[in-house]
Amino acid sequence: KETSQRLAVARQLDAGKSYSAIEEATGASATTIARVSKCLSYGAGGYNAALNALDDAEKKRR
Repeated sequence: KETSQRLAVARQLDAGKSYSAIEEATGASATTIARVSKCLSYGAGGYNAALNALDDAEKKRR
């Protein structure tokens, strides 16, 4: 559950959504959103790789 929530947060951050909109949509705390944002900006690329893999899988289903 936590992983899927964090991926949803990452997807919305990547789309440029505000923290308050993400908090409302996902139920994630501002702290969690900030941590995911930090990982997206300064991490090793794990969230970006996961989002790309999910996007690829979604495209194949269509």
